[in-house]
Amino acid sequence: MTTDQLIKDAKAEFEKAISYLRSEYSKLQTGRASSVLVEDVPVDAYGSTQPIKSLAQITIPEPRSIMIKPWDKGLLGEIEKAILGQNLGLNPNNSGESLIINLPVLTEERRRDLVKLVHKFAEDAKISIRQARQHAHQKFKSMESNDEITEDDKITAEKRLQDAVDAANSDVEAASKKKEEEVMKV
Repeated sequence: MTTDQLIKDAKAEFEKAISYLRSEYSKLQTGRASSVLVEDVPVDAYGSTQPIKSLAQITIPEPRSIMIKPWDKGLLGEIEKAILGQNLGLNPNNSGESLIINLPVLTEERRRDLVKLVHKFAEDAKISIRQARQHAHQKFKSMESNDEITEDDKITAEKRLQDAVDAANSDVEAASKKKEEEVMKV
């Protein structure tokens, strides 16, 4: 394995961490309705567990409400039970044909809690990035001790790796800052 391949593998790990971070951020309730809040909630239907998005149409009729209209009306109760069982802080209203979820206005205290969560997710992503960097560093040292690369090659590879780490951390910071602003926006 070459240093280029190791750096490429590390960058792939960085991208996974950033992708996961963005996925977690999309699930945070910021006071605006989003289908992402409920679409992957597992529902027991037809003898198996399926996400809501495969059982119903999810729409956003207003900026602060979500409408879930199952294709099979008999699943309405199961979908409602699944949402309540997820402890998302959402209370669906069953109209007999669909579920309407009105999102509550976020209090200042809840916004601050969400910001803490945003920072926690960002720190988790940075930890993953550091672990991938550490793994690559160990491989570089191993290659050097096995005379597969020279010390200069190792130093050059470590600099290139650090540049990739800095870029990934910058992406994490940008995503974190954007989400924090979104959460604090009234």
